Amino acid sequence: MRVVISAGGTGGHINPALAIIDKIKEKEPNSEFLYIGTTNRMEKDIIPKKNIPYIGIEISGLKRKLTLKNISSITKFLKAIKICKKEIKKFNPDIVIGAGGYVTAPVIYAAKKCGYKTLVHEQNSILGLSNKILLKYTDTLCTSFEDMKIDGVNLVYTGNPCSESAINKKPFDKKDFGLSKNKKLVLIVMGSLGSSSVSKILEESIDKFSSDKYEVLIVTGKDYYENYSKLKKSSNVFIFPYIDDLVRLIKVSDLVVTRSGATTLCELIACNTPSILIPSPYVTENHQYKNALTLEKRNAAIIIEEKNLNSKVLIDSINSLISSHEKLRNMKNELAKIDVSNSTTLIYNEIEKLVKNKK
Repeated sequence: MRVVISAGGTGGHINPALAIIDKIKEKEPNSEFLYIGTTNRMEKDIIPKKNIPYIGIEISGLKRKLTLKNISSITKFLKAIKICKKEIKKFNPDIVIGAGGYVTAPVIYAAKKCGYKTLVHEQNSILGLSNKILLKYTDTLCTSFEDMKIDGVNLVYTGNPCSESAINKKPFDKKDFGLSKNKKLVLIVMGSLGSSSVSKILEESIDKFSSDKYEVLIVTGKDYYENYSKLKKSSNVFIFPYIDDLVRLIKVSDLVVTRSGATTLCELIACNTPSILIPSPYVTENHQYKNALTLEKRNAAIIIEEKNLNSKVLIDSINSLISSHEKLRNMKNELAKIDVSNSTTLIYNEIEKLVKNKK
């Protein structure tokens, strides 16, 4: 199978794309790939290191309010379409896949205009702007959340492709991080870059965690690690700037405090790990809050909105949950009811259907 795949901007888009690639390789080892991403975001460094042929295009997202910057974005978009058409025709794929981020818009549009089959995966509980624009150029739309309903497109609930890979990951050994095997672990992480607003609250809390009840591992994000390293902290607090393959640590955590990006939620579900979710209020259409609601409604997580967050609220919420075996057990039971065991396989099945039915 020959596959063009595009995703960019954040790990929440890139990691699902990589999971799809891995599944196609597993099913069809002789498959060939071309990855189209941006020239200035994370994927430009991540993808080439994995020996996946890569093309970077200059592209920027549209602003939702009227601004002159949108003229530049539209100009880049039109130029990107021309490049994508040329590169896609040259590669001549069996299918073109979009896994999120504004970079996918010119890729999927160009592919459809050139007569190729297209599949798009939406990670969030609501449709992103790029994917809204791409609906009429999409043959199959795969969704991470079961309650998404959209007319006029072949919609298939598959779950998030990171879920299946998360299930198959080997857990970390807690001692590799200096942690005790006998104490409960609270993992606090706000994404690979961290969060300035939440970071301030965590800095105020770092010497207040109950050392006799649990241990805390904080992944600060690379931009904030230096600030944390200068602070006085409780003996049960461990600080790291970044941890690769974080899902392996989620597997040995008793409670995770985190944002509610779609991939993060799917990994929490796959690992049956209870969580306190602090949705980012700075994202399009408040989609992280809507993502988090899908778990809170099932009593599978607790939401603290950032506007209501302070050191006392954070500490009290953690202490209340981590000391209650019943609350944690009930959350784990609700998470276990959400079946995500074969997400990438379901996506591969949809890819296979389109490839077999292509003109």
